[in-house]
Amino acid sequence: MEIPYVVDERADTGLTNVKLGIWLFLASEVMLFGGLFSTYILLRINAIEWPFGADILSVPIGAFNTVVLILSSVTMVLCYAALKLDDFSGYKRYMGMTVGLAVLFLVVKSYEYYDKFSHGDVPAVSTYLAIYFTLTGLHALHIVGGVIVNGYFLGPGSKLWHANRQQFINRIEAAGLYWHFVDLVWIFLFPVLYLL
Repeated sequence: MEIPYVVDERADTGLTNVKLGIWLFLASEVMLFGGLFSTYILLRINAIEWPFGADILSVPIGAFNTVVLILSSVTMVLCYAALKLDDFSGYKRYMGMTVGLAVLFLVVKSYEYYDKFSHGDVPAVSTYLAIYFTLTGLHALHIVGGVIVNGYFLGPGSKLWHANRQQFINRIEAAGLYWHFVDLVWIFLFPVLYLL
């Protein structure tokens, strides 16, 4: 028995199934990152000494990555808007930019990790570095997941546009909600780790 994909909003929730599903998934992600941020706060409050983030990390690199992710959120909105305007080539262009900006973020983050490791700044050195690598590493894994999903929708997954446009638009909207969440997490990570 096949369960049909419903593109219309449900009467009981006012949401499409895919939007309800992504919101439930994001709620679990909020709990995951919320637990890690709470751990960071508890560790910092109880620490005898705590380093100033800018003394260890490069604020210009972190700020650059922040701008990159904010731009990727803008391009994600533009690719969704292009689909709503029936502009498939615009969608492809903006989704390509979103994926490209995400890859740029990962390249810069990889350089930052390489720089830390080459100077002996590894997680075992301090609680600060352990929490830094845990939080940013988990965030980077979420970026990789977003690149995979958005890359799929840019490539082979875009065939769905021709078969079922509304289903494709719903999926891009869900991917966009996930992407905005990942960007929002970085908006919190940057000041907490780099500036405070």
